[in-house]
Amino acid sequence: MKHLLILAYDFPPYISVGGLRPYNWFKYLKEYGVEPVVITRQWSNNYGNGLDYVAPGSEKKTRVEHSSYGTILYTPYRPTWSNRLLLKHGKNKYRLLRKALTAFGEIKQFLWIAGPKKELYREAKRYMKTNPVDVIITTADPFVLFFYAKKLSREFNVPWIADYRDPWSQDKDFQINRLFYVWNKKLEKKIVSTSSSIITVSEFIEHKLHEYFPSRNVHILPNGYDPEVIDTIAELPQSTNRLTISFVGTIYEWHPWKSFLDVFSDFAEEKGAGQVQLNFYGINNPSEVQEYLKHLPVVTQESVGIFPKMPNMDLLQRLAGENVMLLFNYYSFMGTKIFDYIGTKRKILLCYANDEQALKLKEEHYTISEVEGMSKQLQVDLIRETNSGVIADNAVHLKQLLNDLHREFSEKGKIECHSTGVENYSRKIQVKKLAEIVKGL
Repeated sequence: MKHLLILAYDFPPYISVGGLRPYNWFKYLKEYGVEPVVITRQWSNNYGNGLDYVAPGSEKKTRVEHSSYGTILYTPYRPTWSNRLLLKHGKNKYRLLRKALTAFGEIKQFLWIAGPKKELYREAKRYMKTNPVDVIITTADPFVLFFYAKKLSREFNVPWIADYRDPWSQDKDFQINRLFYVWNKKLEKKIVSTSSSIITVSEFIEHKLHEYFPSRNVHILPNGYDPEVIDTIAELPQSTNRLTISFVGTIYEWHPWKSFLDVFSDFAEEKGAGQVQLNFYGINNPSEVQEYLKHLPVVTQESVGIFPKMPNMDLLQRLAGENVMLLFNYYSFMGTKIFDYIGTKRKILLCYANDEQALKLKEEHYTISEVEGMSKQLQVDLIRETNSGVIADNAVHLKQLLNDLHREFSEKGKIECHSTGVENYSRKIQVKKLAEIVKGL
């Protein structure tokens, strides 16, 4: 059996879509002849919001957990000075100082083993000195983990795999400062060129990677849904007494959430109190949403619920009892949540395909440099392929779709979803492909 060392920063119990990818590797790899060992950081999850990402770990020493799936090593974590200031004083104080400290830390961590993530490298090195490891895989971001994998590969003569969940230097966030972009571009080429294999989540990122590594074969292993979890909850009945629309996860600056709330508000007022419900789960900007709701009618405020992050199984069980899954357009990027949405077999409502206000937000804030000739509507394509939802072209069309959904709910007490081919997006299928890549090195 091959022994695979997985370096993953995001990993349960931290609640994030990025952590689900390596978790499902860990969960299923052994079935395909690969023994996984995960090295991650400790997560306390005391805040229930984005502060958990920078909060200190729970212990001063590495905690080891063994299970039938494999082994997990949770390393200690101490926040940077910048993040300690954030935790103590909040996001509105010392912004410039925190930004400068963060930028310095981003550069320093690639010059020598330093910074809060260094414990993953140190623990991996200790582990490899006394345990067999045949292959290393690192999932990023953070991309400093690629640097760690390169060093470990060279020290122990073990091949490593670079897994891109997102673009690195080709992300627009890295291109705001020309010097910072050039620095990261050189780092990316120098580090990733030493990998034995490259994998990613979509054709779009594959195309971007070929700009830097034209001669490399990039394997596409899409994100998907956990079949065991979905099989547990997919047949649960919709149990709401009103039409319920649910959104999960991060709201990005290019998402037209204010437009959606405006249309939903008109719709809720027309239907009256107690007729419709909009739920936000684990969003990153609850205060901003709550502030916007204050300017909307009381019936709208009473029809919107905002809930903290919760474990994936608990969340999916809750979603299974609801009716419609709200999804904002990611355009050239697929994202992760759409796969859990299609797995629950609840109808997806996507906003928007071609809305003027939404496109202005995209032009101002979208961080992905798109590619001519490639689809700029990946989620739309998947929804149509699987027949898993409806697509609002713009705000006017959204109002029509909401009325259609309300009419169906009034007649049937549920919203039907006649999706097909969903099983092709099981994470287990993708893990089998990963096992084949590992065993081929």
